[in-house]
Amino acid sequence: MSEIKQTGQKRLVIVSGRAHPELAHEVAAALETDVVHTDARTFANGEIYARYDESVRGADVFVIQSMPAPLNEHVMESLIMVDALKRASVKRITVVLPFYPYGRQDKKGRGREPISARLMADLYKAAGADRIMSVDLHAAQIQGFFDGPVDHLFAMPVLLEHFKKLDNSTLTVVSPDMGRVRVADIWSDKLGAPLAIIHKRRDPLVPNQVSVHEIVGEVEGRVCLIVDDLIDTGRTIAKAAQALKEAGALGVIVAATHAVFSDPAVELLQSEFIDEVVVTDTLPLPPEKRFPSLTVLPIAPLLARAIYEVFDDGSVTSMFDGAA
Repeated sequence: MSEIKQTGQKRLVIVSGRAHPELAHEVAAALETDVVHTDARTFANGEIYARYDESVRGADVFVIQSMPAPLNEHVMESLIMVDALKRASVKRITVVLPFYPYGRQDKKGRGREPISARLMADLYKAAGADRIMSVDLHAAQIQGFFDGPVDHLFAMPVLLEHFKKLDNSTLTVVSPDMGRVRVADIWSDKLGAPLAIIHKRRDPLVPNQVSVHEIVGEVEGRVCLIVDDLIDTGRTIAKAAQALKEAGALGVIVAATHAVFSDPAVELLQSEFIDEVVVTDTLPLPPEKRFPSLTVLPIAPLLARAIYEVFDDGSVTSMFDGAA
């Protein structure tokens, strides 16, 4: 990678917000470069300031910003960083959002609701972003919200590698709701395991509350692998795991890309109904959000390869066998 990025007039620059600097440094190391230091500060009244310590004129810049809580501060910081880059005469700005902010607000479910995922795309475009890169968008339609290229990366290859050790003769892949069936079906094909679906109903007036109603598919005597894009409070996963165990499942393993882990997720995910939780580090996981049955897989190699393909005018789609 270093050979190409140092030839000709092209210059690859990695900058990072303060949300998850460890991830940015891991990506930069994989690309055999360094993270350009950003003088980022928050003033007493909450205003955010950002300035780069070296010239970035004419560079192909990748702004890496994850979105843990407090999400709004990290969104604003990344927008300010993009604005600073635009005014510094960079060649191109790609905003790398491993976890896309407001991704669950991708459509209107009722009247007078916002489509906040579209608003995020508009804000980044207005700030000066030329391209967006993200991992496992909650809804694929978000790709169409941004007026420019969007690289939708998939963490499935990273997660699948971890689960190759499982005995697929006793494995069942489980979709935690009807909305994730398509993704779970791909997992089912890749692992050569049957698919089961949990039918749930969510009260639109009460956030983060769901009720599990029935299981479609055979889970008795099986090891069930629940696959989802994110885990927030963990209530959906905990209820799904309980329903599976009560239906005779031998074991329940949970796989998700984004470990949001809002309270009381850490407590719920350590329940007797869940044997293992596997996530990636698209979001930072401090010690208080880690527990013995949690496995965290690195997402930096995937991001680094995608960044390299974009920088080198290569094919991001080729990373996923044409599925991206």
